[in-house]
Amino acid sequence: MSKPIKLFRHPLSGHAHRVELFLSLLNVSTELVFVDLAKGAHKSAEFLAMNPFGQVPVIDDNGVVLSDSNAILVYLAKKYDTSGQWLPKEPLAGAQVQYWLSIAAGPIASGPATARLITVFGAPYDAASIIARTHALLKVIEQELASRPYLTGNLPTLADVASYTYIAHAPEGNVSLADYPQVRAWLARVEALPGFVPMQRIAVGLQSA
Repeated sequence: MSKPIKLFRHPLSGHAHRVELFLSLLNVSTELVFVDLAKGAHKSAEFLAMNPFGQVPVIDDNGVVLSDSNAILVYLAKKYDTSGQWLPKEPLAGAQVQYWLSIAAGPIASGPATARLITVFGAPYDAASIIARTHALLKVIEQELASRPYLTGNLPTLADVASYTYIAHAPEGNVSLADYPQVRAWLARVEALPGFVPMQRIAVGLQSA
């Protein structure tokens, strides 16, 4: 019997939550390992041996150590998703998922994820420009979701797993989702998936009211 996959994470990290969520959706046995970012545990020699960039998440799958949330999602899909739904092998469908993984690493990271860094962790960014950037992104996603229930089609994929968390928690970064009914409906569909687990919410930004 293989041991549970160890997931090194912080409960307020959206990148770590992506992995926790996908492991739960796959019903893969997981051991959550708390990394105390406030005390610099992610910069310890032990942690840097797993990820030289000193960032969560990291997984240890019975000796296979891997970092970067999107890379981990791809690995888990290829190894544990026997259905092929989450990362399709068909060239176009697979490329469409990769497109959204790039969006997650680009506009989502620099938009809602960064807006939340300001309020949750006190990051020194210009809030107004980040919030404006996030709304520009949400307008595009709203249009995309007008024609389909999930980001790439009729079924959820890694595109939805990678994109969900920071958009769902955008109000913590003072980004309102009120004007995006398609986005809110999509979030609800993801939250209704069997095995869904939420990320801890925190009373900052619009959530502090």
